[in-house]
Amino acid sequence: MHGIGVAADAAVPITPAYRSLVAWQRADDLFIRLHRLTLKAFAGHERFELGSQRGERLQFLRVAWSSLREAGYYVHVAERLGYISEEVRLDLEAEIRKVAAPLMGLIRRRESNGG
Repeated sequence: MHGIGVAADAAVPITPAYRSLVAWQRADDLFIRLHRLTLKAFAGHERFELGSQRGERLQFLRVAWSSLREAGYYVHVAERLGYISEEVRLDLEAEIRKVAAPLMGLIRRRESNGG
């Protein structure tokens, strides 16, 4: 982290464990792509960014699911408003589905284990 000034502790992994999850990696890639798209294609007053969420793990996963659904809707709206082509929409929807599958698996696993 930049500017925090905390010494690295040998017992604390440098990379958080969640970053090794395929669902997180795909969601991260999708977020970066959508962010770049908003900067490039959207008018200033139309830009949006997904905020980070905190909470217990199952709640976090549910918020991530809701955010993914919201991102899907924004992709739909972007096409309807003429900001992106049908081809780009279809490509983004495919990426959203790739994120959704492992994310739903994580949610179901947490739900079956009692959270």
